[in-house]
Amino acid sequence: MDQKRLFLAFGLSALIFLSFEAFMPKPPRPAPTEASISTASPNITAPRPSNTLGAVPQDAGAAPVAPPTDAPRLKIAAPRVDGSISLLGGRLDSLVLRDYRETIAADSPHVRLLEARTDPQPTYAQFGWTAPEGTKVPDPNTTLWAASADTLSPGKPVTLSWDNGAGLVFQQIVSIDENYMFDVRQVVRNTGAQPAQVTPWTRIRRDYTPGTEGYYILHEGLLGVIDGRLKEVKYADAKSDGAKNNGTAFTATAADGWAGITDKYWLVALIPDPAIREIASFRHTVTPAAGKQVDGTQVDFVAADAQTVAPGAEAAAATRLFAGAKEVHLLDRYQTEFKISNFDKAVDFGWFYFLTKPFFLAIDFFNGLLGNFGLAILLFTLCVKIAFFPLANKSYRSMSKMKLLGPKMTALKERLKDDPGKLQSEMMQLYKSEKVNPASGCLPMLIQIPVFFSLYKVIFVTIEMRQAPFYGWIHDLSAVDPTNVFNLFGLLPFDPTNISPLLHLGLWPLIMGVTMYLQQKLNPPPPDPVQAKLFQFMPIIFTFMLARFPAGLVIYWSWNNTLTILQQWYIMRRTRLAKPAMARG
Repeated sequence: MDQKRLFLAFGLSALIFLSFEAFMPKPPRPAPTEASISTASPNITAPRPSNTLGAVPQDAGAAPVAPPTDAPRLKIAAPRVDGSISLLGGRLDSLVLRDYRETIAADSPHVRLLEARTDPQPTYAQFGWTAPEGTKVPDPNTTLWAASADTLSPGKPVTLSWDNGAGLVFQQIVSIDENYMFDVRQVVRNTGAQPAQVTPWTRIRRDYTPGTEGYYILHEGLLGVIDGRLKEVKYADAKSDGAKNNGTAFTATAADGWAGITDKYWLVALIPDPAIREIASFRHTVTPAAGKQVDGTQVDFVAADAQTVAPGAEAAAATRLFAGAKEVHLLDRYQTEFKISNFDKAVDFGWFYFLTKPFFLAIDFFNGLLGNFGLAILLFTLCVKIAFFPLANKSYRSMSKMKLLGPKMTALKERLKDDPGKLQSEMMQLYKSEKVNPASGCLPMLIQIPVFFSLYKVIFVTIEMRQAPFYGWIHDLSAVDPTNVFNLFGLLPFDPTNISPLLHLGLWPLIMGVTMYLQQKLNPPPPDPVQAKLFQFMPIIFTFMLARFPAGLVIYWSWNNTLTILQQWYIMRRTRLAKPAMARG
């Protein structure tokens, strides 16, 4: 039975190790240099009939035409964003998040979410139309729009207009709220004598492939919810899948949904008009730049059916564009207010969504009470311990009895070492008479694993935890402990991780290792000396393993171990008082 417990413990440890490999990042792909990014605006392939998948411009394959650098722009001034829209092509291609900086430094640049084609990391959104041959529509590259005002701000929408000179007036009525949601109403007015057919489309385009965090448990790339189903496509998969279908990695006709491009904390997503049946597509794109081809991605929606605009009438399509930080409560609010299907899944809560989101909501609530996410994690851990107290209490009581049974077990093994069958029978009889479950010691670890994984997700993927300070040297709970024992916590002027990433061991991981060692000392040791030695190495292994985990998770584990030590000590003390005869062996 001891061997079974040993195998179970090692099996659980192996599970954690394998998961640890999934948590640790692969080396990220290097971000493109400025010289490798397109500073050109390629010609658009000729639009196909308006009700086909090819209606959305792909910007591929033609010789580049340099865009003017002095094109007029519409300024965006809102409480949480600054930016502008290029009136040449009507691109929303400049957006800065005023509440977020790149690092924790006070003078760090604000996060830049959208950039123009002439910038190092071009990412932008556009709204347009296609039509059958002979109907002139706005060109995404060369059309110069007229704006009704100089500045777009909350409560003050701006209308962009363009007249094709043949009886059609195209308009984009753009508005923005107090946060990150744009509303674009695409209108076509027919002032001519003949009906016209047009097909509205919207797209988000990224003309480069960014370096990603490289974590298997984090999705970065193209994602959306199409008719209630979450769809995720990584950049590499978009390229490989797109190669099989003329650049299209995924396409589906949807009556409801949203789609966009996501980073770890940021999202640019389109929410099309629910009254119009749309075709959603995820694409791999290729942009000529500096004598070579640059890989990129595009997410677009195109109306499944063309709109017929009668003389004297108009046709309209409304699309929302979210461009900002993936704040959980804000996404929830938009989901409810605008009836956006599963918009909260823009945050990668993962397979344990049913745990991770409630965990976040609880920790966020405690943070509102305490004003510190680190303290909120400690209080949350205490609540988890209280919730599982009856179950853990039974387990620890059984473990305490097992430890007191140690001398009797050793005597049995010595007396019956040549009769394994009889030994097993006597051991089971002893367990039964003392009401001890030898496998119960693994129960606390089994409980802790899903809690650990879910809390890791919460700390790692939610922007609320980003750059959230604790106390002392922990200025960011989502980052690793910045101290390092290998340079004497900064006294030696060198970075040991330059030698090997394994040479990083902060103070909090050391504290965690000590608490794990103390907790292990309270558990009944395996009777086999070799097994006992193996178990003694577990705190050391876990100390180095968690050294590269977010500090918030290490603090959780340390505090959880401390509470477990107090709980076990109390139970063992009561067990000794209740079983003096057993304690004497």
